[in-house]
Amino acid sequence: MNAILSIRPQFVEEIFSGSKKFEYRKNIFKRPVEKVYIYASAPVSRIVGEFEVAEILESTPKQIWQRTKRWSGIKKEWFDAYYQGRATAYAIEIKNLKGYARPRKLSVAAPQSFRYVDD
Repeated sequence: MNAILSIRPQFVEEIFSGSKKFEYRKNIFKRPVEKVYIYASAPVSRIVGEFEVAEILESTPKQIWQRTKRWSGIKKEWFDAYYQGRATAYAIEIKNLKGYARPRKLSVAAPQSFRYVDD
């Protein structure tokens, strides 16, 4: 199974620069996902690349930060605000990242967070 993940453009830039090797989520897939298509949200509004899921970490926000901070690509303040009041945090580890030379439009409505897709 594959998924389209909606990611803010500034975080997409951090992913492609190599400084962000984890994508943080408050909720995670219910089905096994092997490949993720990166949908850069507005104003880009395109699928700009893909990656394979190396691992999905699940723990408290404090423990997730400790395990991922070196490759978070974000500031601790943003992380803390994102998970404020949450007992559980998820981090998707990115591997085999591939950018598209020609970003692609979606043929369906953009996902709020993610959407399952077949290849």
